[in-house]
Amino acid sequence: MIATNNPWRYVAIAVVLVMFLLPPVWLLLSSLKSQAEIFQWPPSLLPQNPTVQSYADTLSRANFGKYFLNSTIVSVLSAFLSVTISVMAGYALAKFRFAGDTVFFLLIMSALMVPLQIVLIPVFLVLRDLGLLNTLAGLIIAPAATPSGVFLMRQYIVNIPDSLLEAARIDKTPEWRILLRIVVPLALPAIGTLLAFNLVWRWNDYLWPFLIITEQDKWTVQLALANSVGRFGIDWPRLLSISVLSVLPMLAIFIALQKTLMSGLMAGAAKE
Repeated sequence: MIATNNPWRYVAIAVVLVMFLLPPVWLLLSSLKSQAEIFQWPPSLLPQNPTVQSYADTLSRANFGKYFLNSTIVSVLSAFLSVTISVMAGYALAKFRFAGDTVFFLLIMSALMVPLQIVLIPVFLVLRDLGLLNTLAGLIIAPAATPSGVFLMRQYIVNIPDSLLEAARIDKTPEWRILLRIVVPLALPAIGTLLAFNLVWRWNDYLWPFLIITEQDKWTVQLALANSVGRFGIDWPRLLSISVLSVLPMLAIFIALQKTLMSGLMAGAAKE
């Protein structure tokens, strides 16, 4: 039996908390410092003369609102599109039997072993032929279907009792209604987890927007953050303030969906 009152246990927990909390706390406090105070020696964690001028400059001069809106549109629409496709594909692979279903599922799973960099050029050429380069639609549509999302939804939906679906089919319920009224409510933990992962991934994505977006008014937050680094110098207060503002939406999503995330990640971990 493991003793729960071991003092070293609390010391280890405190060390881990400090390791995880120190970087975001340092980021927030440094964004309230001036350029000179950031580079003073010896360094200090707390700002001596806190100021929010860098935030005011970011919101007023850097066109941050436009970049924030672009990232929001891309992240939300792309995440919902990805979840919709993953739910439908996962439902088909989990509850229908057709010729080649196992092979089809293995082909989707094999795509997990293909690095993203390998498919960038083919997808880029397809978007060019479709006229979707330098558009927000290109950012939304290209990564819509992901093998990891299909795998997650398939593995969750396969555990839904077939008797529920068969009872609905006996009552002549259409398949789309079975999906919306039975499968989706029962799979909400997995759907919430997948939605949160997609939102975070699309919000933090830099490589794909960097490849297809050339006009500044279509930049996302990550492109604006990368372009805050100048060729001959860096405005550190402005860079740190943009970093803090870019983190806040993801923090809000995690707080709002933390219960769904935990239930989705722990699903299937314990057996009755």
